[in-house]
Amino acid sequence: MYSIAIVWDHRRRTKKGHEGPVEVRIIVDRKAFFINTGVKVCESEFVGGTIVDRPDSDVLNERVQIVRAKVMKAVNECLEAGLVIASHTIKKYVWNKVEAASNNAMIDWIEEQTSLLQHQEGTMKHYRTLIIRLKDYDNMTTWNDVTVENLYGFDAWLHGLKGWNGQKISDGAVYNYHKCFKALLNRAVKFGIIQANPYDRIRGEFKRGDVETVEYLTEEQMHAIENLPVQPGSLMDKCKDVFIFQMYTGLAYSDAQAFDIRKYRNEDGMWTYIGERIKTGVAYISRLLPPAVAILEKYEMKIPRIENHVYNRTLKAIGIAAGISFPLHSHIARHTFATYMLANKVSLDSVSVMLGHTNTVQTRRYAKTLAQTVRDDFDKVAEKLKEKTPSSQMESQINSITK
Repeated sequence: MYSIAIVWDHRRRTKKGHEGPVEVRIIVDRKAFFINTGVKVCESEFVGGTIVDRPDSDVLNERVQIVRAKVMKAVNECLEAGLVIASHTIKKYVWNKVEAASNNAMIDWIEEQTSLLQHQEGTMKHYRTLIIRLKDYDNMTTWNDVTVENLYGFDAWLHGLKGWNGQKISDGAVYNYHKCFKALLNRAVKFGIIQANPYDRIRGEFKRGDVETVEYLTEEQMHAIENLPVQPGSLMDKCKDVFIFQMYTGLAYSDAQAFDIRKYRNEDGMWTYIGERIKTGVAYISRLLPPAVAILEKYEMKIPRIENHVYNRTLKAIGIAAGISFPLHSHIARHTFATYMLANKVSLDSVSVMLGHTNTVQTRRYAKTLAQTVRDDFDKVAEKLKEKTPSSQMESQINSITK
């Protein structure tokens, strides 16, 4: 007979307030064996064999139970075969046997962990596509394959791929694959599967590759959306209102849908909130401008709940009806908010905090967009002037000035 339990740091070597190892304890014939699960938490976060009071507690408990199940299977097989049970035999089964039995051990683990993630659907699509890319690449299937050299090879291979339209996939798409892969490898480090994340040795090498400018609405186009006549109470009416709310708050779709006025406090007549973005966890500051408050008052200080695909599909129809020359989608509202604030002399640093960006590098795209718009306006005026002033006459005027 034997017993198995989950314990915390049986050697009691962890300093108070620090994270210690969560282990599987096996007792056979009064002898105790301990298998490290690769999970580390503080003692206060471990209660009755369960990890608690952590945002990732569900994931960590799942990981511990996976190891526990493998330990139980190893012990049962040893007992059935009449083998002596010892720590080294159990460890070999738990950590090595799976690797030897599958040439795709690393990808299998990634698939398992991806199924446990709780991101927004758009982010989950990146993770699921990453798995497909890794399987197609075929040069990183085991943990030993995860090297700096192979990451560079993976990057080059990704840049050579073509999308459904026959064009090479964008730098932004490649960056997202690296971002997801890096996050999963950080998880593997935390669970003790690998010692270090090779991405840490090449930070900044694989860049986002964002376009220099972004699509946004001018003030004239903003008013066209706001004044668009739609049937009151209809889906189009609600989608239009949510979009206007985003335009004047800068909130992303997920944050707008999670809006709760109870989290805001009234400061000098302005509703104010300091919190974290749902998608990134980055802090931001929000103050509700009058158009946003008007939308809230229309819906008793709430925001209509609309599924993302329904929302974006309806926005396309709204954009066409309002005469917008490019397809309208929810993130354009966020772009519009940023450029609108910058155009109204709000500092780059302040806009960065309003949007919840990690730094002003992300926000600077909107400043570049405005600068490009100014250039385009100059070009339009220049073309009109050229029609009125023959080029030869202009050249003679310039020559007379420079003499």
